[in-house]
Amino acid sequence: MRVLIVGESWTVHSIHQKGFDSFTTTDYAEGVEWLRCALQQHGHEVVYQPSHVASRQFPFTAQELSEYDCVMLSDIGANTLLLHPETFTKSKSLPNRLEVIREYVLLGGGLVMIGGYMTFQGVDGKAQYHDSPVETVLPVTMLAGDDRVEAPQGFVPKVEIEHEIVQGIDGEWPMLLGLNAVEVDAGAELIASAGGHPLLVAGTFGQGRGVAFTSDCAPHWAPPEFVEWKHYARLWSQIVEWSAKGAADRKKTPAEVAAS
Repeated sequence: MRVLIVGESWTVHSIHQKGFDSFTTTDYAEGVEWLRCALQQHGHEVVYQPSHVASRQFPFTAQELSEYDCVMLSDIGANTLLLHPETFTKSKSLPNRLEVIREYVLLGGGLVMIGGYMTFQGVDGKAQYHDSPVETVLPVTMLAGDDRVEAPQGFVPKVEIEHEIVQGIDGEWPMLLGLNAVEVDAGAELIASAGGHPLLVAGTFGQGRGVAFTSDCAPHWAPPEFVEWKHYARLWSQIVEWSAKGAADRKKTPAEVAAS
């Protein structure tokens, strides 16, 4: 599978106050490595766009996006995709890339949204995916405001049903430290929960598929025990493979589709 991971990057600008004097430092970081390595380990081709790159280079059409079997949005707010720099600074009219994602899924693409402070609704509701075109191709309904459920004590995920996504994943899952609260849509499959909240939900939309994983793929909500878990790579690979089945079928001949 060819996978596009979008987000999982940030810049920290710090003020160091030392008595009368102060100075600033700036640091750039990415949290994609665990997820990228997990998918590559299972033979998937991964293309990565950090948030500042995606703001300009994320595709403008469903046809361009169809180069990928699966698109994963992780800790990137809706505004980064909605407001291209040329639109924000120069009032240039450009395609709505949230609508592009919806069209991509309906035509057979796979979409995975991973939880964090800037996905679903996120901290202070600033991720802003509620009532967006992207929400219509995910199997959950988002809350209107800040949807974080912080669990510093940790909660252990619970598998709710047998499903291809969790096939071969046995034993107790490692704890997670938080997630984004959502409601499961009618007809969607609640695969796993955590702390009484939906954690892993899957659904179909047109010819495509959408998956919501409401916790993180990296720290801080996903502690070392989770990202180093023996089933971490299998879980993410199977999420991608299930979500991308519509894209795979689209590439088959009618005879191959019938045989499958």
